[in-house]
Amino acid sequence: MSISVEGITIPDSKLARAVTQMVRDTASELLFNHSSRVYYFGALAGQQKGLKFDPELLYTGAMFHDMGLTHQHSSEHERFEVDGANAARDFLKSHGIAQIDIDTVWTAIALHTTPGIPQHMHPVVALVTAGVEMDVLGLTYKQYSDAEREAVVKAFPRTPHFKEDIIQAFYDGIKHKPDTTFGNVKADVLADKDPHFHRGNFCSVIRNSAWKA
Repeated sequence: MSISVEGITIPDSKLARAVTQMVRDTASELLFNHSSRVYYFGALAGQQKGLKFDPELLYTGAMFHDMGLTHQHSSEHERFEVDGANAARDFLKSHGIAQIDIDTVWTAIALHTTPGIPQHMHPVVALVTAGVEMDVLGLTYKQYSDAEREAVVKAFPRTPHFKEDIIQAFYDGIKHKPDTTFGNVKADVLADKDPHFHRGNFCSVIRNSAWKA
């Protein structure tokens, strides 16, 4: 489903249609709708800031950003963000997309849970994170009009308990590889859901390293 919000639409292209089908066939409805909202909120943020971006690349980054949480694309040892980035990379390669564009999408997905960096990078990198931060954290909620928010959510509904549902989805996708949460926000998810989880400590790693001093 594609709607127009302030002129923002899902690209009407072969690649975008393939992205939609791939994610719809792989991810849950929760993640599919969340990823779709990420695209719209990210694109609207780009429009607000006057950024020039390729809608196809932004759409791919938004739609694949949580693919690492799915069983089909979850590795044993990589961060889920890297798993999603690798899935997008392989998908784009199979569609003959230029390496420079593949690298941009890969970076956008890999960094989408790393605050403070994406906004200084390529617009696609910045806007995937902007969309995620809006839909999950509501950090820029007031920068969107009521009409914009309502249109996006009507087309791609949030579940009645979306906040808890998305936390659970994160947990389900990463609980088998807790070491990949060291130094990133997903450690908060494990700490919230698993009373036996012990968060890695950066200072302890330094003090216990092989160096004598």
